[in-house]
Amino acid sequence: MKIDFKGITAEELSFKLNRVKLNPEDKLDIKPQFSRQVRKVNGNEKLNFIALSVKIESTEKEPKPFDINATLVGVFEVTELRNEKEERNFVIEGTKIIYPYLRSAVTNLTANAFIAPLNLPVISGPIFPEDRDQFAFTTGGGNLN
Repeated sequence: MKIDFKGITAEELSFKLNRVKLNPEDKLDIKPQFSRQVRKVNGNEKLNFIALSVKIESTEKEPKPFDINATLVGVFEVTELRNEKEERNFVIEGTKIIYPYLRSAVTNLTANAFIAPLNLPVISGPIFPEDRDQFAFTTGGGNLN
């Protein structure tokens, strides 16, 4: 399998300040929610898109000082995907390529809003739980929970 990273674009970058009153003694739990979508281009099986998103939303039950929606789309040319296992490995590796860009976008989005920049955690392994099982299986590693 050969992966050629062609580029990345922002599909959505939004920030909304919420006027919520937080007590100084309360611990703020941001709880970012990640999602991913993988698409192939019709007529060109080698061209693939991976859209990686993070969402932080305030709710009445869990108020947050801001809402963020960020989606970045990576473009990849992938050759020699022979089976489902190689396709899965491409998705995991492609996600690992895009994630640092998403971290940077969120940090810049919050800094440009003139609030303390939000730094998403550095993740050295797979982000999604379903990838962790695959990662442990394909590398012989243990559980990464």
